[in-house]
Amino acid sequence: MRIFSKFRRSILIGLFISFLLSGVLLPSNFAFAVPADSLTQGVRKTVLANGLTVLTKEVHTAPVVSAQVWYKVGSRNEKAGENGISHQLEHLLFKGTTARPVQFGRLFSALGSQFNAFTSYDETAYFGTVQGDKLQALLTLEADRMVNSVINSDHLTSEKRVVISELQGYENSPEYRLNRAVMRAAFPSRQYGLPVGGTKSDVQQFTVEQVKNYYQTYYSPDNATLIVTGDFATEPTLKAIQETFGKIAKRAATKAVDDKQESNVIAEKQSALVTASTKAPIILKEPGSASLLQVVYPLPNLTHPDVPAIDVMDAVLTGGRSSRLYQALVETGLASSVSASPAELIEPGWYEINVTAAPGQELSNIRTALQKSLDDIQQKPVSNQELNRAKTQLQSSFILGNQDITSQATQLGYNQITGGDYKFAEKYLSGVAKVTAADIQRAAKTYLNPAKQTVGLFEPTQLDGKPGASGGGSGKTAENFSPGKPVDPAELAKYLPPVTSATASSKQVLPEQFTLKNGMRVLLLPDRSVPTINISGQINAGTIFDSDAKAGVANLVASNLMNGTKTQNALALAQTLEDKGASLGFSASREGVAIGGQGLSTNIPVLVKTLADVVQNATFPAEQLELSRKRALLSLKAQLDDPRSLGRRVFQQAVYPENHPFHIFPTETSLKGITRDDLVGFYKQYYRPDTTTIAMVGDFEPNQVKTLLNQAFGNWQAQGKVPTANITSVSLPQTTTRLNSVIPGKAEAVTYIGYNGISRKDPRFYAATVLNQVLGGDTLSSRLGTEVRDRQGLTYGIYSAFATGINPGPFLIQMQTAPGDAQKAITSAVALLKQLREQGITDAELNNAKRSLASSYPVDLASPSEVSSIILSNAVYGLSPAELREFPKRIEAVTMPQVQQVIQELIQPDKLVIVTAGSGETAQKN
Repeated sequence: MRIFSKFRRSILIGLFISFLLSGVLLPSNFAFAVPADSLTQGVRKTVLANGLTVLTKEVHTAPVVSAQVWYKVGSRNEKAGENGISHQLEHLLFKGTTARPVQFGRLFSALGSQFNAFTSYDETAYFGTVQGDKLQALLTLEADRMVNSVINSDHLTSEKRVVISELQGYENSPEYRLNRAVMRAAFPSRQYGLPVGGTKSDVQQFTVEQVKNYYQTYYSPDNATLIVTGDFATEPTLKAIQETFGKIAKRAATKAVDDKQESNVIAEKQSALVTASTKAPIILKEPGSASLLQVVYPLPNLTHPDVPAIDVMDAVLTGGRSSRLYQALVETGLASSVSASPAELIEPGWYEINVTAAPGQELSNIRTALQKSLDDIQQKPVSNQELNRAKTQLQSSFILGNQDITSQATQLGYNQITGGDYKFAEKYLSGVAKVTAADIQRAAKTYLNPAKQTVGLFEPTQLDGKPGASGGGSGKTAENFSPGKPVDPAELAKYLPPVTSATASSKQVLPEQFTLKNGMRVLLLPDRSVPTINISGQINAGTIFDSDAKAGVANLVASNLMNGTKTQNALALAQTLEDKGASLGFSASREGVAIGGQGLSTNIPVLVKTLADVVQNATFPAEQLELSRKRALLSLKAQLDDPRSLGRRVFQQAVYPENHPFHIFPTETSLKGITRDDLVGFYKQYYRPDTTTIAMVGDFEPNQVKTLLNQAFGNWQAQGKVPTANITSVSLPQTTTRLNSVIPGKAEAVTYIGYNGISRKDPRFYAATVLNQVLGGDTLSSRLGTEVRDRQGLTYGIYSAFATGINPGPFLIQMQTAPGDAQKAITSAVALLKQLREQGITDAELNNAKRSLASSYPVDLASPSEVSSIILSNAVYGLSPAELREFPKRIEAVTMPQVQQVIQELIQPDKLVIVTAGSGETAQKN
């Protein structure tokens, strides 16, 4: 999760529950589009008698509220042998309280809350966003688990297993393993050098007493900040907070460090930055798909005066395609990707640079080129254009990252806990505005010192993973297991806090839809709440049109669109957008090429003109094609080395026959066989205005945008008939098919269970959505989550979904487990499907699922970027614009007979495709 943007973030690891831009910036003087204090305007700070800091901010743009509780405790507070205890405790706070001995995820889901939690180096946070009438209930639940959480041996045993499953999932990533080794070497005597999620050896040894003591020590109101943003009234809300949180006494064992003591600790560690000495590179030779380079430099803490200059320096180095490191490493063909981020925390942090080598490139050559770029920024000042571009990107990123109330609350929490002041962002942005070229040069000399760096090299010992099956047949998956009785929502309801009467809210404004003369569809929805623009689009030119021989051509066309047009080369296109802090990207999926654009609202003209230019005038330079082909080949190797992507590939190919477009995936042979003529031909055939849909949500005047669109796209004309894909009907397998794909060296397995499903326009869609919410729509509150994750502790994450589209997509269950637990988890999941088919669902489950889905929908509509995506999807799927408003009503109208019909027609536990990808141990145990 990103707290402040690419340029201001902590690395957060936690329990992720949901499976799931008028002359604003003037480069000459860097005038702010929105005053630096815009985030804190209207914020009221209240400190209760028990020490709880409360930040409230009314934002009446949507009928939703976000409530977040941030505790000033993270992995930096852990002692030797306690690595991961903050994270472990975060998991346990969902297990229930003395007054509510139920899984809290089910309570949040019943409220229609979009909820989550995370643990980081400096903080642990819990947050939910709900309709305004559910705020009191949300506050009651958060206050309850602040002081009354039950931590017992059963809970700890179960959640230790879940945490270890999570950690082993991270172990599948070479990047994670390299980072862990580098950070341990960079900070050998500091907690920042250990992974936030913990180490398996420590987690296994946690005792109930140990975790309880940690809870008693740090989960105290005087060590927490409560943030409430959104559509509420301040005075009655503060009264409610006093009645809930105000009654909680300070913990007697609280060890919150006072400001003076903490300042001394930080100063001591800050001074240690200059004593670092050169270390030999860390070299890992392990199974993987690509060579990796990581370089870490020590940095000061967040409130140090050099931080704005460091962040502007980072933007010059890695802020987009026009940045120095991208040009020096990626555009030259040395690397397939480069990224960096400054981690500026409560204590002195670090600057981390990550490079993935291009195929055939030596890490020694990449290190040389990287060091030359870092030497250059130290030896001469950056240009005014680079300086202004970097500042603009930082400011735009800040505004775009705070478009919705959840993000605004998160920003305030981060500012208060890590920055020490909820107004920290004002000081930070003011500091950014004052950064000079000389400041950047000084920061580079000070902090990019080779004598202080820690270098890590990952050299893969196995580059070729190959999809395939070991084992098959019917597979016995349901023997000797009977699932527990489903949780009764009616029983659960007695633990729900009372919900205040919902106030009447204004009807959702619908987008205006029209079609240009060339057939391009446009949907416009003005939103004046934030000075931003969000563009979502689709061109029906997806991988569905790939052939076996040329599989990958759709992706290569999409990834090469921004590589040059008839009037601008790749660098010029990038600079045009990045100078404004705007972004525009294309990515191919099965049914279409997704278009995504964001920026400040004053940048609508540049975004629209750039979009129109690339879809009409892309030139596909040969040298750029070769670079993108190498990246595609490397990406393919990474996919075949990742249980999640390999498992989905094998699953998809087992569900859909060879003559079906959904069966086709790129191979090394197909990617190498694609020519520039193939790209040009595909582009000319499938990139057409009459198969293009654009949705725009933001701060604009519709008539002006219409004029702009007609000018930009008016000359784009379609030729010939609209291409159609050959989609054949797909029958279910006659028996269960079991496949195992082996990837050596993987610590965690990923399993997919399912078969072909339905399309979005299928009349059973709404009933299927309600049913799925009961079965596996949420990894904590669903039947799958309750049984496989919560009761048995077999998986960190499990969910089910109907992957609907224009065409029928698969129904699937996905989960990650330890290799040795895969069969037990599969058996449990299949037994739950059989239970569902034989017994159906209860009225209480039906009503609870409908309420949860309908209540959470307004939260989606509170985000302009999410609204643009919803509007686009509805149009692409052939739904009415009114679907934006009608969706919750259609969910609420689902009846029990409709659900029963869906169960009988769409739940087929004896006709499954089951694919597990992971180590050989998985295959041996099945």
